Amino acid sequence: MESFSYIDWGRINYEDAFERQTKLFDALIEAKQKGDKSINRLIFCEHNPVLTIGKSGKENNLLIPEELLTQRGVAYYHTNRGGDITYHGPGQITGYPIFDLEYWELGLKQYIHLMEEAVIRFLGLYGIKAERLEGATGVWIDTDKKNARKICAIGVKSSRFVTMHGFALNINTDLSYYSLINPCGFIDKGVTSLENELKSPQDFELAKTRLLEIFRELFP
Repeated sequence: MESFSYIDWGRINYEDAFERQTKLFDALIEAKQKGDKSINRLIFCEHNPVLTIGKSGKENNLLIPEELLTQRGVAYYHTNRGGDITYHGPGQITGYPIFDLEYWELGLKQYIHLMEEAVIRFLGLYGIKAERLEGATGVWIDTDKKNARKICAIGVKSSRFVTMHGFALNINTDLSYYSLINPCGFIDKGVTSLENELKSPQDFELAKTRLLEIFRELFP
């Protein structure tokens, strides 16, 4: 029996995805409180272009007036995850694990470490050495150089050891949207994608399959 159920929402507006995952999050907490059987879920999706800012985010990390975002077809949401401002859009695997961490006897830091590990192992399949950067959640490339660049952002909300939100992994992402923000609040580091690193578009469905397999290994 698998430890979690996988769902692919495909392309979905951020607002709709937020509503759906909130319902699953609340239902998992309720089941846990009642002692009912609970179902862990891992959701993959792509969003239409959107900027989201976490609870501790700073408004000045949005670099253009909000009204100009509408003209560019970019939505903007304040959300209840940790972290600062980031971009979601087509060509990016956005992952929402709705997990009861007590199922795996994990604390929040261990959980985030495992999510980072999943992405690090995934990128290793493509010959890319990725790693953590001290003081900065997520997954990075060339952390010891001046051109350190983030390929995966992570932001989580948890209550009673149940999680929502998750990670955003750039596969074939249009990186020009990051010029609208200081990504995750950083002004001295770059952003990249799998396509950018390998200099060619990647098979998006294959990438999802490979990442899912790694999650199943790390969250058995």
